[in-house]
Amino acid sequence: MTIVGIFGLILGGQIVEDLDAQRVMCVQAPVSGKLTWHIVQGYKWQGFGTITKYPKRSIYKFEFPVRFNDGGHGTMHGSIQYEMPLDVENLTKLHVRFGSPDAIQKQLVETITNKAVYMTGPLMSSKESYAEKRNYLISYVEDQIVNGVYKTISKEVKLKDQMTGVDKTVTVVEILLKDGQPERQEEAVLKSFGIKPFNFAIEKLPYDPTVEKQIEQQQVIAMDVQTAIADAKKAEQRAITVAEQGKADAAKAKWDQEVIKAKYVTEAEQKLEVAKLGRQEAEQLKQREVLLGEGEATRKRLVMNADGALEKKLDVYIKVQERWAAAFEKHPGPLVPSVVMGGGGTTNAAVTTQTLVELLTAKTAKDLSLQMSVPRGANATDNR
Repeated sequence: MTIVGIFGLILGGQIVEDLDAQRVMCVQAPVSGKLTWHIVQGYKWQGFGTITKYPKRSIYKFEFPVRFNDGGHGTMHGSIQYEMPLDVENLTKLHVRFGSPDAIQKQLVETITNKAVYMTGPLMSSKESYAEKRNYLISYVEDQIVNGVYKTISKEVKLKDQMTGVDKTVTVVEILLKDGQPERQEEAVLKSFGIKPFNFAIEKLPYDPTVEKQIEQQQVIAMDVQTAIADAKKAEQRAITVAEQGKADAAKAKWDQEVIKAKYVTEAEQKLEVAKLGRQEAEQLKQREVLLGEGEATRKRLVMNADGALEKKLDVYIKVQERWAAAFEKHPGPLVPSVVMGGGGTTNAAVTTQTLVELLTAKTAKDLSLQMSVPRGANATDNR
């Protein structure tokens, strides 16, 4: 019993095998060589056969040199994941040709990835690979890994060097297209074995020192260009702002002048109205004065026509009498004429002061057309 138990323990490792969920397992029979594949996890019959296990999913990390069409070099660091097929036919093809997971990765996945990277480099310049065609670089490599490498054509063209500005001849590689789709120079090898590659990624792509220097210089130039563009846009915006502000200021100044003009126009109109009113008032005053004058003249004329200007004449008469009276008061004695002329000879008759006054009074009354006698039968108060 002890011997049997020891023998069972020795051979137990070759009778059954435990398979985890992350792998598939191939059991090769010891005599017939028949291959039996196990996909589902658990203890599997080995029967002293040879065991080979393959991971269902793997990741391959790579580091490949890449050469671009402008002669620049770089080293592409990246990774790609892939899944093994789960059907017996493809698993058998892989096992028969490669025999181990390491061989599948080394001889198949690595080779295909290297070829895709190598064929992608000439499709662009080193500058394009880190700038405008960065996304194309990733998609080109992944597409060729999955679907097969492109069929390309090379031709020499003259391009202007972006750093020196000098024309140079470079070899440009272009993808041949058919019905809008890239032509392939070989079938998709991984797909032919049922391997599914996915999630290709570039971790970094350092360039050789010459290219790195050019990249730095181009980045500086690009930054300067962007700065210049930004400054130009700012200047343009400032110009627009200044122009609009100028328009606003001009409009404001114009309206300010319009306000001043309106103010002066209003004041002038007010003054004009005042002047018109003044003229009208003056005209009215003039007409009033004229009317008053004409009325007064008419009144005086009527008065004079009615009483023969008696009031004026009396006033003159009184003043004449006052003057004679004042003159006689200053004379010392009676007035006697030096010559008296008579009808038949010389008479020495004396003329008294009273007689002279009466004579002068009569003369004045005559000159003024005053009737000093009182008509008969008339009241003394009605004399004119």
